[in-house]
Amino acid sequence: MTLTLVPLFPGIPGGPELLIVLLIVVLLFGANKLPQLARSTGQAMGEFRRGREDIERELQEAAAGPSDDTDADGVDDAGDTETTETDAAVETEALEEETDDDRTTAA
Repeated sequence: MTLTLVPLFPGIPGGPELLIVLLIVVLLFGANKLPQLARSTGQAMGEFRRGREDIERELQEAAAGPSDDTDADGVDDAGDTETTETDAAVETEALEEETDDDRTTAA
């Protein structure tokens, strides 16, 4: 009895597989759209990378920053946070009311 092991994840596709994938992409999108597709993919990857770096930087600043609510100029910003949260709550309630009104109007 021979036991054959099949890898759970096959390796990186080689030359023939990549040629087949490239042929399928050309058939789906057409040769004229490939540069535009590559450009938009590159832009999306760059935007994703910048967003990820921004989030990482904010997390590092939050972890390393002072724990009090004062700025470098010594002004307490705790009240500003409460005002912003209150404004956000009011906007959320207004949007929910508009959505409810739209649903009753549509029904």
